[in-house]
Amino acid sequence: MMTRTRILVVDDHPIVLDGVTALASQVPDIEVTGYAQTGRDAIAQAVALQPDIVLLDLRLPDMLGSEVARELRSKLPEARIILFTAFPAHAGVEAALAAGADEVIVKDASRTDLVDAIRHVSQKKQAPSDAVVQFREEREARHARCGLTRREYDVLRRLAIGETNAEIASALKLSPNTVKTYVQVALQKLRARNRVEAISRAAELGLL
Repeated sequence: MMTRTRILVVDDHPIVLDGVTALASQVPDIEVTGYAQTGRDAIAQAVALQPDIVLLDLRLPDMLGSEVARELRSKLPEARIILFTAFPAHAGVEAALAAGADEVIVKDASRTDLVDAIRHVSQKKQAPSDAVVQFREEREARHARCGLTRREYDVLRRLAIGETNAEIASALKLSPNTVKTYVQVALQKLRARNRVEAISRAAELGLL
């Protein structure tokens, strides 16, 4: 008897569920077992349904994709997480991968690409997929163009989502003075006069 990969779809647009469900109905080894529209509901549904894979939107109304991924990884260590996003260049993708997501697939991907990603992840292959490799290569190239180090980028990304120096220091386990130094260096490298200008410049460069 064929083993089916059970998927929980997490997205606040019902049309995504309709599309993934329609796709699954045509693929004998994939089954949509549930749907959630918020991060908190996703965590609750995942614990209740125990899916093999969580297809996770990067942008949810109540939580960051990285926060959901971290909670899912903690509560369901065996489940796999695929980021399903329209914004592959968004800084949140890297944060979610660091929090435990296994794969990235863009929403305009072909049905074949989505099915391949699901099968790749369900087989628990250790090597990253071509999509993840490409994302990481593009990210490193963007960082190299502006000269930001990984830590400077981490600080800048958190500034962009509205965190204070104290919140960044707590999250990254740094002192407030160290965070302040990273911010100043990032501003210099981006040729920005203030934080707002730095965030705008980083967005133009495809960093955020």
